[in-house]
Amino acid sequence: MRAATLVVRSYRNLADAELELPNEGLALVGPNGHGKTNLLEALAYPVLFRSFRGAADREVGRFGGPGFHVALTRSDGVTVAATFNAATRQKRIAVDGEEYRTISAALGRWLAVAFLPADLSLVRGGAGERRRWLDRTLSLADSEYLAALLRYRTALAQRNAALRHGDARAAAAFDAPLAGPGAILVERRMAWADWADRAWCDELAAVGETATVALRYRGDEALRDAAAWPGKLAAAAARDLARGHSHVGPHRHDLALSLDGHALRDYGSTGQQRSAAVALRLLEWDTLARARGVNPALLVDDVFAELDPRRQASLAARLAAQPGQRIITAPRADELPPGLDLPRWTMAAGRAVPAVAAAA
Repeated sequence: MRAATLVVRSYRNLADAELELPNEGLALVGPNGHGKTNLLEALAYPVLFRSFRGAADREVGRFGGPGFHVALTRSDGVTVAATFNAATRQKRIAVDGEEYRTISAALGRWLAVAFLPADLSLVRGGAGERRRWLDRTLSLADSEYLAALLRYRTALAQRNAALRHGDARAAAAFDAPLAGPGAILVERRMAWADWADRAWCDELAAVGETATVALRYRGDEALRDAAAWPGKLAAAAARDLARGHSHVGPHRHDLALSLDGHALRDYGSTGQQRSAAVALRLLEWDTLARARGVNPALLVDDVFAELDPRRQASLAARLAAQPGQRIITAPRADELPPGLDLPRWTMAAGRAVPAVAAAA
């Protein structure tokens, strides 16, 4: 899956433009603050129709502007577009001109995986960071998982609202609506983790890690069976009511990442943790490629400077061999490792142009 063109209007500090992107991707070089990350953010926006930085839509549009517009046309001619109106705070999503009433209905029409320096939080952060990453990955890979996740979140919110009001009977009414989709989530996550353990180890080895690593799903495995939920929820009912939220379910689970048998977040070096985060993104790419039968684009934002030379060289070799479109940024050309044979573009004052054109 490749981006042929990207149209941006009033998007952060980017100049309004229609960019024709090379099929193999590009290496984008320019000073910090001139828009490199913003361009990657615009390319990633049509994946989930939100900023990969977690910014609200009103913060993504240019200051004082009417909102923003992003339209990405794939190499097969399909166009995925999003338009945000700052005055009404409404967002319109369209695929080939046909508007979608819900964002979930348009998910997966464009697939890209973004590597960011902030990805270190996937390893160092709390369980919520990894759950959100896993839910996002599996939702893009599996429409049934996405449907179950949406049902589960709705039931959980309603159950928790009843608990906060101290209404045990109303809360119990949402036990069954919680159990059905919750069991699907646990089952799909565990099945994925069984495969992902070996795949993550291989990806870490490919980016230069030599220690023994492991990825495990951490949660109540009995919850993969909907029949186990009534007893589990009943056992936690008093605590749920006392604390005003639900303690049973995949919203409490985690991915355990270990290094030589110890928690990676506590015992890994910074270089090992960064490599682990990169490997998680490569695992995300592998998951989507396997499930969807296409190669997502790779968006790599200035990650080489955060790695030591050995890990830089290993990651460069891994990315050089990666199929599909790759768009990689760096502040200076000398920060791009050798071996990445991609067209060179430059970024200055919000404008991205091929290096030859920039020189002219």
